[in-house]
Amino acid sequence: MAEFAQNLDPNNLVLIEAVLSFVVSPFEAPAYNLPIFLFGIYAQENSESTQALRLFTGMLVGSIVFDIIWMIRHSQNWFIKLLSIVILIFKVPTFVAFGSALRQRGEQFAGLGVRGNDLSGPTVWSMPGGFTSLGGSRNGYEPVDGDRDIESQPRQTPSGPNITTTPAVPPPQSTAAGQGGYQTL
Repeated sequence: MAEFAQNLDPNNLVLIEAVLSFVVSPFEAPAYNLPIFLFGIYAQENSESTQALRLFTGMLVGSIVFDIIWMIRHSQNWFIKLLSIVILIFKVPTFVAFGSALRQRGEQFAGLGVRGNDLSGPTVWSMPGGFTSLGGSRNGYEPVDGDRDIESQPRQTPSGPNITTTPAVPPPQSTAAGQGGYQTL
């Protein structure tokens, strides 16, 4: 597959699709294909930045889905429909060729979450409360306050001018025998 992608010429593919989109543009055909392919010609020629190339590749994938929806919802002349299907079929090798061109320029599909053949990739995130996916103490849980243990801290009672503390009163002792553990007050 990699050899096939390297043999494709992205320039010729996008140029053919731009010409086909121009031919069908006066008829009932998707209006977004011509601007996308014109932008693809610009993205292929712009070697200063890969941002335009990534944007075109993403728009190309989205337009494949839109083409299918558009063809289901609209009836066309058989010749225009045939040309629209040819354009749709050409979009797949164009995507492969532009993806290969991105890799040759040192760029990957970072915006799509795909890094070459690695679909899962490293996880570098943490959840609130200190739980991390990278491990740590207590099966991945790290306390928010650092290493101090909450249970070992002495409890503090609030103090202030309106707060009064009462001494603890022991429960009343039962004096009557035979009450079965009930206490009277």
